[in-house]
Amino acid sequence: MISQPRRLLTTPFWTGITNGPRTYSAYCQNLEERIPWRTLTGRQHFYLDHEAYVAFGENLPTFKPRPEAAKVTRDLEKSRVPGGALVLNYLTPHGKWGIHSTYGDTLRMKTLSRGIEPVWINDRDAGLLGVEDNDWVEVYNDHGVVCTRACVSARIPRGLCFIYHAPERTLSVPKSPERGGKRAGGHNSLTRVRLKPLFMIGGYAQFTYAFNYWGPPGVNRDTFVVVKKLARPEF
Repeated sequence: MISQPRRLLTTPFWTGITNGPRTYSAYCQNLEERIPWRTLTGRQHFYLDHEAYVAFGENLPTFKPRPEAAKVTRDLEKSRVPGGALVLNYLTPHGKWGIHSTYGDTLRMKTLSRGIEPVWINDRDAGLLGVEDNDWVEVYNDHGVVCTRACVSARIPRGLCFIYHAPERTLSVPKSPERGGKRAGGHNSLTRVRLKPLFMIGGYAQFTYAFNYWGPPGVNRDTFVVVKKLARPEF
């Protein structure tokens, strides 16, 4: 561990087998080494017979639509929506080109991510904002603010934007006009934790709390933000 890093993700929580050059893939231990799944039956199942899941109507896979209005999530009670800005649903998928901050400052990584983590926006929504690809934009709500570049793409559905799960960004960060000239790096989270009772039950087969495994989750879809063009970024 002193001379070079080692891969150590083969655990009961992370069920892949990562020996040698093999890439992580879930449930390899269960399929290849015949280790039972950590359920009451030791097998995969979809029906959850816990009384809390039954009470919440989620004892079977259940579709939950996203909130269609920012007022439902109460993300924009104190943030203004100026003319020329858009309110968009905000998503935070996992990193596309890296894992957290690992090797994020290499030349190839900076080339792929434009040196920072951009916000991805639909091309028509960007047109309404007067934003072209690689322009600076300000993204904010009551929880935080991020100033970054826009990645304009027709592959992004209208009405939403997203920033890949990003490492802290504290260099080359513009100031935020909406927050009185404060820095607006990628570590200023635009989401907040919303507690879901079903993720707090424990002591029942696979329902056992463990850090970063089973517990209150982050909100990576049910968030709304204001997006506007940053005409003159100040550093």
